[in-house]
Amino acid sequence: MSDYIPARDADFNAWLKGLLSYVDAKVFGPSPAWPHVPAAFVDDLHRAEADWYMHYEATLYPHTPVHTAEKNAARSRAEAVARPFVQRFLHWPPVTDGDRVAMGVPNRDAVRTEHRVVDEAVEFELRLRNIREILVNFWVKGAHNRAKPVGYDGAVILWDVLDSPPERPEDLRRHRMASRTPHEIDFDETERGKRVYVALAWQNERGVLGQFSEIQNAVVP
Repeated sequence: MSDYIPARDADFNAWLKGLLSYVDAKVFGPSPAWPHVPAAFVDDLHRAEADWYMHYEATLYPHTPVHTAEKNAARSRAEAVARPFVQRFLHWPPVTDGDRVAMGVPNRDAVRTEHRVVDEAVEFELRLRNIREILVNFWVKGAHNRAKPVGYDGAVILWDVLDSPPERPEDLRRHRMASRTPHEIDFDETERGKRVYVALAWQNERGVLGQFSEIQNAVVP
């Protein structure tokens, strides 16, 4: 499958704005059609788009190589938010094939059946290494080694620093794809002594996400 995110910056800008507009209508409209998409994740996407456009706009006029480098970095940050958002929320019902066409997101009809389901579960442990740092060691539940399954991108890690335990993994707002174990999570100085909650799920190379693990927690060192 070719990359659905446009290569040219102008096309990427139009795609991201169109995606956000469509998602906003489905999540925040008078009759919300996508209750499975948490508003917090849409807000994250808005912030990424605003960051991208601020730096992109600066390159629409005579500019320096520094502006170009900052624009490229902002694009990388925006894609790092947009891709997991699409994979996590837009590939499954109630989002329809027509919705995906309208958003410029690929449909999954051509994906072979054996790639549609992720059967493996994640087992993991949290280890304290340095101040403001926690290591996530993860592996296939029941396996004797820590290799990721063949044909998988890795594990999606959800985490958040919260005052009280979350009810479900979807309540954890921070997310990252970890292609190898262990994976390092860094924290701000203000988060030391607070409790972080973590959950993981395998994701295969087709973008299919498995079931999230039970939520574990640790105190940020």
